[in-house]
Amino acid sequence: MIPNLDNVLNIFINKLIPETAKEVKLGNKIFGAFIIDKKKHNLIVIGTNNEKDNPLYHGEITTIINFFKNSNLNPKDYFFITSHEPCSLCLSAITWAGFDNFCYFFPYQDTELTFNIPHDLKILNEVFGIKNGQYNTSNSYWKSYSILNEIDSLDENIYKRDLLTKSQKIKDSYDKLSIIYQKNKENNNIPLN
Repeated sequence: MIPNLDNVLNIFINKLIPETAKEVKLGNKIFGAFIIDKKKHNLIVIGTNNEKDNPLYHGEITTIINFFKNSNLNPKDYFFITSHEPCSLCLSAITWAGFDNFCYFFPYQDTELTFNIPHDLKILNEVFGIKNGQYNTSNSYWKSYSILNEIDSLDENIYKRDLLTKSQKIKDSYDKLSIIYQKNKENNNIPLN
């Protein structure tokens, strides 16, 4: 069960990345998330990293806070989409919030190697003894999906080529945002920058 990939990538490009760019300019990390309806696939809410205000305000956390401002929504009726594979804090928050899924664009390895933010893998290893980010991706609470793996699994056709083009645009955008974040992170007063 994964949402319409073209729609998801369009939301990244047109909504999440522009909001993330605003926060990165303020000194926050490049992480963000959004929630879409399972039936209509329309965007419900978005959130970005805001660690400058509070080190717990990861992109997923602000998204969950924004989601529950609409208190009558059932998390099981929605897809939870993240820019990066969630850290241990956000894995727990998604679980406690009652979502039965999440989909992510960048895996932990990209967060560490491409974006030079190694804390997700380090915390999973040091605190929980989980090596290489190998948490249980399908459990009684939720199932996780890699957006990039889902695209790779498609048969070659125009649709897949379009998704790969949009995926590259997303990667390029996050590469640029990462350069801005890395250049300014020493001045940000964020605990795990």
